[in-house]
Amino acid sequence: MAVEKILMPQLGESVTEGTIEKWLVEVGDTVNKYDPIAEVNTDKVNAEVPSSYTGVIKELVAEEGDTIEVGELVCYIDVEGGAAKEEKQEESTGQQAIENISEEKKEQDEDQPMKRRYSPAVLRMSQENNIDLEQITGSGKGGRITRKDIQKVIDSGEIPAPKQEQAPAEKKNEEKSEAPKAPKAPKAQAKSIPETKSADVPVAEGDLEIPVTGVRRAIANNMLRSKHEAPHAWTMVEVDVTNLVEYRNGMKDDFKKKEGYGLTFFAFFVKAVVEALKEFPQMNSMWAGDKIVQKKDINISIAVGTDESLFVPVIKNADEKSIKGIAREVKELAQKAKTGKLKGEEMQGGTFTVNNTGSFGSVQSMGIINYPQAAILQVESIVKRPVVMNNGMIAVRDMVNLCLSLDHRVLDGMICGKFLARVKENLETISKENTSVY
Repeated sequence: MAVEKILMPQLGESVTEGTIEKWLVEVGDTVNKYDPIAEVNTDKVNAEVPSSYTGVIKELVAEEGDTIEVGELVCYIDVEGGAAKEEKQEESTGQQAIENISEEKKEQDEDQPMKRRYSPAVLRMSQENNIDLEQITGSGKGGRITRKDIQKVIDSGEIPAPKQEQAPAEKKNEEKSEAPKAPKAPKAQAKSIPETKSADVPVAEGDLEIPVTGVRRAIANNMLRSKHEAPHAWTMVEVDVTNLVEYRNGMKDDFKKKEGYGLTFFAFFVKAVVEALKEFPQMNSMWAGDKIVQKKDINISIAVGTDESLFVPVIKNADEKSIKGIAREVKELAQKAKTGKLKGEEMQGGTFTVNNTGSFGSVQSMGIINYPQAAILQVESIVKRPVVMNNGMIAVRDMVNLCLSLDHRVLDGMICGKFLARVKENLETISKENTSVY
């Protein structure tokens, strides 16, 4: 038997480190090459680390919760001598590249302190929270500051303010002058994102303390960034979907027998939104600082909740799919999310979010925009209500509220009003005579 190393792989462009969320193997387990051995969370994606060899797990070097840099050791594996040589030869290029990176890093470590070399994730977190990295003590190799160090500072609520350095001319004047000078007004600084101090929450006997997982922290950071950066506005329309309800209920049984899966109301709503996005492409945009990017592809993000997490998979090129195709993809993505088989690429590329809040009985809500998208539409619960018809008569109709949150940097009330009016019209004109699910 030969002992081989499994290193943290490159899990995405510009990704420099990953946090071990959960080990999928234990010491003594036999694994095949490419079998997943750990779940890893990065600032870009949640992914699985595959085994580089076929063999038996000898030692797990990293613990759950540890943040490991790309190219660093995560575990040892025992492999058969012959198999090891063959597999090592197959991966010589990739392994050698990682070893070269590690060697270069080692040489750089000897020449300069690691404290001043920051990963993109660390820089982003420090800038978002107005943290002076010069005042942080790193726990990584050579004093390097890791994401865990920054998160620890954020969670503590004690964010060190940036040091105010005087210009050389000011220093000279102060040295020459003996008279005391009035203190200068401090320069305006970016507001730090408010964080709740852990000390502010009393923990009594019997209280349950639940550790924050990487997925939950990623959701929290994205939502906080959205609310902190995007000026949210909100609007709502009421839609009569009586004809839609009759049409869907009349064909749902035959559809399920024929297709093998259910025809949900949500598929009709997504289709109506997609058709409106084609007419109002401004809604399919993103804020990019000095410009607004209007996306060509219409990729609809949908929220799927599990007992532990919330996932937002994406229906790619939704404008090219029928109601049947959308229903099938919603079912497949939801199933993958609930069984832990959702891939990172299936949660990327969304341009507009449609959230089925009505599935748990909500009738009105204000969603937080899925950053960096410009809007999110909440589809509320369909309820029967008395409605005054055009002829003055009162009738019981199936009604639903559509609630739109928008980024006011990108969108204005007029365009959003027109968009919602089009979605409303698309839904209210659905019928057996003029609508096909295929």
